[in-house]
Amino acid sequence: MRAMVCTSYGPPEVLQLQEVPRPEPRAKEIRVGVRATSVSFGDLMVRNFKAVTPSQFNMPLLFWVFARLYSGFTKPRTSILGSEFAGVVESAGKAVTTFKPGDEVFGYLGQGMGADAEYLCMPEDGCVARKPANLTFEEAAVAPYGAIMALELLRNARIQPGQRVLVLGASGGIGSAAVQLARHHFGARVTGVCSTAGLELVRSLGADRVVDYTKEDFTRSGETYALVFDVLGRSSFARCRSSLEPGGRYLLASFKGKQLLQMLWTRLTGADLRVICALAPGSAESLRTVKELLESGKLKSVVGRRFRLEQLAEAHRWAESGPKRGHVAISVA
Repeated sequence: MRAMVCTSYGPPEVLQLQEVPRPEPRAKEIRVGVRATSVSFGDLMVRNFKAVTPSQFNMPLLFWVFARLYSGFTKPRTSILGSEFAGVVESAGKAVTTFKPGDEVFGYLGQGMGADAEYLCMPEDGCVARKPANLTFEEAAVAPYGAIMALELLRNARIQPGQRVLVLGASGGIGSAAVQLARHHFGARVTGVCSTAGLELVRSLGADRVVDYTKEDFTRSGETYALVFDVLGRSSFARCRSSLEPGGRYLLASFKGKQLLQMLWTRLTGADLRVICALAPGSAESLRTVKELLESGKLKSVVGRRFRLEQLAEAHRWAESGPKRGHVAISVA
């Protein structure tokens, strides 16, 4: 089968189209003929992780050490990138009962990756579900990661209908899903913060208000929120305190040791304002919820740019070039 192989750490050119053995499913695995995949922030990080310093990594030092050990020191341990996919079940192991050949599916592979190829194998009880019937393969392929992460993180924050929520990084993969889920699934009133390039996208996703951070400082507006969701940890608890209403929470999906200490301190002291540092591993249950939301129209999948599998290096260059409107989809078939 054809696959884009990451031959070494480095720029997008390290991605090379090669012929590799087609994987064979084990007893409880399915083999998926991949129709589409995506380029995510994780793909960009793994491709050149050798150049990522602990200070550049969006998590505590110990997480960076584990990530470096997992990724490999001299060259990538994971040679085929791609964590999101959509495709058709091509064959199933003898013990598989959930899926059958011909089923259209989509899913999230996590750190193991492997979707930048014509075929992949994964456990039937992994983060995989039937593809939403109203989505193309490309639209389905770019949906899982951001939507699953946003759903699990917002559940952790315990949003109530009618509460005011501010999303920092509202035009990104997790942020754009968070805007939609907070508004249409949890019933909150949502303000999205993004760059000029993402304003129209965030408005189209249902945000009640959109703030262009290049022109306006949301902390000086006088508005307060039950939740400030800082997707990439680009702000700080100190800066956002004045924007939190009594009992408000500052939620981080990317955090350092300092934020972990702040979370511990606000919890142990019973402080009125709380810091929440949360991880979202992803689950089949969450993906099934995402599927239902996509089919009902409460969640949109926005493809900003499309490339073919053999253009993956070009897609990585485009993804690294600056703020984008929508996701990067890769057509494999």
